[in-house]
Amino acid sequence: MEARKNEKNEARGKGGSKGSQGDRPEIISQVERIPNVSALPKAVKRRVYALKRLQVQSAHIEAKFYEEVHELERKYAGLYQPIFVKRRAVVSGAVEPTDEECEWHSEGEEEELSEDMKKKAALEEKKEDSATAEDPKGIPEFWLTIFKHVDMLGEMLQEYDEPILKHLQDITVKFSPPGEPMSFTLEFHFEPNSYFSNTILTKTYKMKSEPDSADPFSFEGPEIVDCEGCKIDWQKGKDVTVKTIKKKQKHKGRGTVRTITKEVPQDSFFNFFNPVKASPDGMDEDLDFTLATDFEIGHFFRERIIPRAVLYFTGEALEDDESFEEEDVEEGEEEDLDEEGEEEDDGEIDPTA
Repeated sequence: MEARKNEKNEARGKGGSKGSQGDRPEIISQVERIPNVSALPKAVKRRVYALKRLQVQSAHIEAKFYEEVHELERKYAGLYQPIFVKRRAVVSGAVEPTDEECEWHSEGEEEELSEDMKKKAALEEKKEDSATAEDPKGIPEFWLTIFKHVDMLGEMLQEYDEPILKHLQDITVKFSPPGEPMSFTLEFHFEPNSYFSNTILTKTYKMKSEPDSADPFSFEGPEIVDCEGCKIDWQKGKDVTVKTIKKKQKHKGRGTVRTITKEVPQDSFFNFFNPVKASPDGMDEDLDFTLATDFEIGHFFRERIIPRAVLYFTGEALEDDESFEEEDVEEGEEEDLDEEGEEEDDGEIDPTA
């Protein structure tokens, strides 16, 4: 995008203004600048094809480079691990940091806090002053607060997800072992709760780091090609990924009416662990967008949320993320879940109740 802007500015001249009518013949479109290879002399075409073969060799070397980068990531993941273990212990309240470990000096940090954060801090201070109970363990709602701060995650979050995510103790990443296909797994660690029996929910992203034989010049490094979720063992009536609705059905012949209950899917963060799968027959635009979004979220957890969790909790990391552009997409019309001749009641069963 930036390159295109520069090209336009250069075409308009140093002042950045539009050129006169006499200048316009000098402005050559990008298409016109691209040589027509088929029109080149045969001897020149042969040499261009030789360069393309060299380019393919370069792409395969680049793929090896990224394989070694993955190995390096795996190595340093082991070095980060003791830090993340200590972070989890502090967040959960299993370990109380020493006075020395809690020392932190930052000039103007109070001024940098948003007004909302200041108001929240003031309310928390009042609660602490009036409370007679002991201090809460660790950092309550650490990961839930991060979810709320990050727009990408907040959009996935529903009100009925929040009580469950209060039990989230840690998010970690594991890389595939040496010699196995490139992948990484996100692990969401939960304390025992009344919603499901799993202690860890996982999401594995499978990656490809080799040029496509059909289109080797499109290679730009490792890309996620597939992902696998996990089965959540929900307690009875606690599954927030579905809702139970009541429907009235009228018999076409007899005209009698009966009421039935039916489970239908509903939006929830926990649908993250049941990803859509690419069709072998190809994808439509909606499915392609859904997968691309899923892959983007996986990368975001791995590259930003997990390594910089405390900065997303405080909101400091959000300033860096403001440079990321978000593409506006039109939402499709919601599909009517009711079949012809059925009426949906307002009553729903709340799985978090």
